[in-house]
Amino acid sequence: MTDQRISEITDADVAEVIELWRASGLTRPWNDPEADIAFARSAENATILLLREPDRLAASAMVGHDGHRGTVYYLAVAPGDRGRGLGRDMMRAAEAWLLGRGVRKLNLVVRAENEHVISFYRAIGYEVEERTNLARWIDPDRAPASKQ
Repeated sequence: MTDQRISEITDADVAEVIELWRASGLTRPWNDPEADIAFARSAENATILLLREPDRLAASAMVGHDGHRGTVYYLAVAPGDRGRGLGRDMMRAAEAWLLGRGVRKLNLVVRAENEHVISFYRAIGYEVEERTNLARWIDPDRAPASKQ
């Protein structure tokens, strides 16, 4: 990571990160953001990168890998900071973090109806690959009520 404004999350950042994710519309009732942060921080193959402006948290990205492919979750840019290239900066930082660990490809999952986000990723060089994404909730306590 070459952008000096970008660093890894600390204990003192957790509440502010959750606030950013909520303001960005990224949280869902079935995903506890505090638990997601703790889980990412407990693993050697994941982290949460933060981009700070002098007076506030402006962007975040949770990044990790499974030993083969990288993934980014919770890419968030504060609503008042959008359009300044911070999302692109966070993705480049996530890519650098993965490359530093030998990961050569990053996969993203975006809801098909989220055209704005898909357009963003296309604009920074990502391509839609024709795949079928399958999933199953294996923890019924965390599954949304409609998925149990």
